[in-house]
Amino acid sequence: MVLKRIAKRIKRDNENGARKGALEDLFYDFNRSRIQVYKMNFVRGIFFGLGTALGGTLVVAIIIWILSLFVDWPGVGNFFQQLQDALSRPR
Repeated sequence: MVLKRIAKRIKRDNENGARKGALEDLFYDFNRSRIQVYKMNFVRGIFFGLGTALGGTLVVAIIIWILSLFVDWPGVGNFFQQLQDALSRPR
């Protein structure tokens, strides 16, 4: 029983090591210089930040639009109307 678990663990570790080695080989084949990797990661970071900001803005706008549809409902309508007025008030 114990030997079977040890054999499975060794097999799993060997497979994981082979996968890691293959991924490292692919990475170094495509990116030979560190400067190229740094440039690629910098540009990727800029686009990631831009996409996050635009996506967050879009989600908030959609949520506010959906909440504005509930203004006419009795009971919760006053709360949503006050929220909409507070957001549309000039600063």
